[in-house]
Amino acid sequence: MATTDPWAAFEHDPRRAENSALRASDLDRDVVHRVLGEAYAEGRLDRDEFDQRSDSVTKARTLAELPEIMSDLVPSRAVVPAADRHEAAVAEYRSERRNALWGFLSASTICWVIWFATGMSFPWPLFVMLGTGLNLGRIAFERESRIAEEERRIEKRERKEIGQPEE
Repeated sequence: MATTDPWAAFEHDPRRAENSALRASDLDRDVVHRVLGEAYAEGRLDRDEFDQRSDSVTKARTLAELPEIMSDLVPSRAVVPAADRHEAAVAEYRSERRNALWGFLSASTICWVIWFATGMSFPWPLFVMLGTGLNLGRIAFERESRIAEEERRIEKRERKEIGQPEE
């Protein structure tokens, strides 16, 4: 089908509950008409069904009426390529790692400055470095599992956004 993600063409996603009562615009109806036209051209709808669905689209008053008209013609949610989810998960991991490194460096620096200012007795800032360094090391060593978990979290959020039940 030529339309890769017709849901993105809507100004307000008609699958979302908070948008269901909104009035459908001519642009919203045009999106559904395009999907129907492509399905008819591909032979997935016969002429009678195309006409019935087109009439339903024309008569639709709210966004809630539109998804059912094309529910068997397009996926209920945009198919987000796994590569895109992976890239987003890697970016989140890098951000988390950067924050852990910043925490390690800033806490260590502050503690060493205090240590120098108070007379340089026992090097207690090493304990702070150990604690924050363990967190940084944990994040670094758990890279793959953290990325995989973030991918699952992103997919779960995508499902929740459109009201699709979890698998």
